[in-house]
Formats: sequence, structure tokens, C-alpha cells
Amino acid sequence: MTRLIVAAGGGGDAVAAAMLDRALYGGSGDPAVILTYAWDRLLIDPVPGPRGPANFTGLRPLTRSVWSVPRDAKPVAPSGSTLPRLADELPNTIALIDPGHGAEGITHQLEELIAHLAPESIDLLDVGGDILAKGDEPTLRSPLADALTLAACCQINTPVRLLVAGPGLDGEIPAEDLRDRVGPAVLRLTAEHVEPISSVLEWHPSEATAMLAATALGLQGLCEVRDAGLPVPLTDEGAVVHEADLDDTLQRNELARAILATESLDEAEQRSREICGYSEIDYERNKASWLTTQPEQKLDPEATLRQLDDFEADARGRGVTHTTFRRITEALGLNGAQRQPLRSLLLSSRPEQYHAPLWHIPADT
Repeated sequence: MTRLIVAAGGGGDAVAAAMLDRALYGGSGDPAVILTYAWDRLLIDPVPGPRGPANFTGLRPLTRSVWSVPRDAKPVAPSGSTLPRLADELPNTIALIDPGHGAEGITHQLEELIAHLAPESIDLLDVGGDILAKGDEPTLRSPLADALTLAACCQINTPVRLLVAGPGLDGEIPAEDLRDRVGPAVLRLTAEHVEPISSVLEWHPSEATAMLAATALGLQGLCEVRDAGLPVPLTDEGAVVHEADLDDTLQRNELARAILATESLDEAEQRSREICGYSEIDYERNKASWLTTQPEQKLDPEATLRQLDDFEADARGRGVTHTTFRRITEALGLNGAQRQPLRSLLLSSRPEQYHAPLWHIPADT
């Protein structure tokens, strides 16, 4: 029995897909094939936008246009990618979405993969629910990846189930705005479902999937994420996976409809600029350019902990109870290479504040 899970936005959606595979199907049959982008935050990949097959060595062909990412694959410098390490630590086959030929290209990749695998089920998974956006929401920040996978999944002649895990957890569309867009609850994630990916969460930078796991583990409060310090409520509802109507979602998502026939990523980007007013890859380009001009901060333990105290005091004033290591890294002016050393410093200095997989900001005493 073969299953296919399409990680709608790449990044942490692939990690969540592995968790969902175990939660939904209980480990029966072979682990699902996870089709995902190689599209990581600049902390991991300093090159803006998604990576294609030409940006890796060691990929293995699954079909004419779909490649798997094995554990010994390597991104071609200066690119970076979390996918080879995911392939090493997860039991799932990781297959690469190549958006270079737009939604039409991804549609062909899906058709080839389905013909090759003959999967018994196909799930399209989005953590947070920004795939349910219309495109004009002022808090929407990264619609393009989701719109491309949505457009492709709506063009194949095989049923696809759209699943939204943890509505609101990506910090883009508030959970209350998604209540009339998500359908029935499929399951509630628990600590048992988190355990198989717990080691991945120790190093993977995804904030939305970290918060999904945190709510499944029972954490509640207000979590501050991203470089902008977005506040995301952690509630019981964060651990719920909903099914949403695929056709209704396409009809609502203006960007997905506009890119159905696109044959290049550039063309899809231009549609995003026209409809949403921006392209998230432009944001990455601007940020990457800005990062190259910033002096590198040294990770001096004493100075870093003093900076952390100041950050936590400010965050506490905003009502924040938790944050992510990515948020701390950027708030302290450190670069992606310093994220893991920073994490090690914090865990060794203040282990009581680690509420896995998040960092706890205690109330002032």
C-alpha cells in the first residue's frame, strides 16, 4: 500500500507530513512518499527562492521529471537544504517538487508520480492554513508555494484530500478568520504522534511545525515567531487537523486560479505581484541582500545571555510566553550558522526554559 502526501508549502510541511502519516495511517503499509519543495528559510539556504534538481548532487530519478532526495544528496553551494537530513532521519521517501515550470510543470510531475506509485491515497497538507487565503489578506506573507501546489492538485484526474493542520499557526491568517473555511476535524494530534519526529524538531528551523508539535504536547500561551516578531496563540485547537474542500479552496484562492496555466516560476511570481501586491521571493531577495551588508555578530556567551535577558523582558511586556530558536537567533542579530550554537548555549545555561520544541519566557518574578 502506497500513500502520497504533498507538502503544500515545503519547509516544515514535510516534517508535519511525516507526523501526519503516522497519525492518520498508524504505520500500516510502507511510509508515505512525501512530495515537497526544497524551499528553506534564509537561515538554512542563503539563496532566495526554491531549489530545483540542478541545485543538488546525488538525486535519484523516480520518474522522468520527479527526483527523490536520498540521505547522501547534497545541495550545490551556496545553496542549502534540510531535505537530505530529513531523508536520513525519516522513514519516508522524500520527492522533490520542481516549480521551475510553474503550475503546469508541477501538474505533470504529480501525474507522473501517481502513475508510477499508484497511491491508495493522496493528501495535500498545509500547516497553518494560508492555503485557504483569498490573496488580499493584509497578514498574508507567503502565498506562492501553496498556490502552486493547490493549482496543480486541482488539475489532476485523481482525488486529493486537502488537510489543514493547526489553523493560524503559521502566523499569517488568524485562526478565527479560518473557521468558516476549514471543514470537519479529521484528528487531534497528541504527544504520541509527535514522538517519531521529536529528534527532527531538535534541529529543523520550521516554526509552524514546531508550534503544531508544541500544541500537541499541551503547551499553551502566546508564541512570538519570525524576524517580524509575529504573535501566534497556542491553544488546544492548534493540534487539530481539518479537512477542507479542495474545489472551494481553489475558487477562493485568486492567486491559485491565476497561475493554473503558468509554465515558469517567473510567470507565477508575476501573477503574485499583480494579485497580492508582492512576491515572497522578492522579499527573500531583499532580505538576502540586506543580510550580506550586516556585520557578523560574535557569539560571546556572556554578552549573548545579556541580550537574551533584554529580549525576554521586552517580549514579556508584549504578553509572550514562548518563542522559537529562529526568532531568538534573528532578534539577537545572529546568522543562520549560529543558530545551533546559540541553541546549545541556551539549553546548557537555562535548561528549565526549554519547553520542547519551544523556548519558554517565564513571567517576571
